[in-house]
Amino acid sequence: MSRQTKDDASLEAEIARLPDLGLNELRARWKTLFGHPAPKSLRRNFLARALAYQTQVEAYGGLSETTKRRLREIAAAVRRGDTDAAGIGSQTRRGTQMIRQWKDKTHTVTALTDGFEWDGQVYKSLSAIAKAITGTNWNGFAFFGIQRAPLGNKNAAGSRRKPLSGEQASSDALIRPALPRPRGARRHA
Repeated sequence: MSRQTKDDASLEAEIARLPDLGLNELRARWKTLFGHPAPKSLRRNFLARALAYQTQVEAYGGLSETTKRRLREIAAAVRRGDTDAAGIGSQTRRGTQMIRQWKDKTHTVTALTDGFEWDGQVYKSLSAIAKAITGTNWNGFAFFGIQRAPLGNKNAAGSRRKPLSGEQASSDALIRPALPRPRGARRHA
């Protein structure tokens, strides 16, 4: 058994013992590990988990600076209420139509500001529509063939995917992006 394997095994054993420790002993370990007393509001279970995490950080290293920066950006965006910057906003623009063939029937879904319209009804999610169409649970984005945008700079230069010559989407879904309407133009059904 190599030295690294022995160190890993002893670290795993130490972490496995944490949930069995009493509150006072967990607080003492917290003070040793973090250099200050644990907040009194922290419960035993959370203390054990936080100590396990910090023990692993000290042994193997923590989050990269890039990850820490991204987490700070997400937290700031959430505090501002900017879900798009946080990467948790809507994936489709209002007016976008998603077309899906299912069992010889074509289904057209239109993205709205607060949900999606299909078959004359408004739904909160694509998953609810996919379930209504198929009768089984589906990830709505997967059902309609929508690939989620990677997290990162939303202003970067478009898709990295190279279009195939004469390409038609390989999935059964077709997406028509919404086109901006001129001011004063009415939306027709």
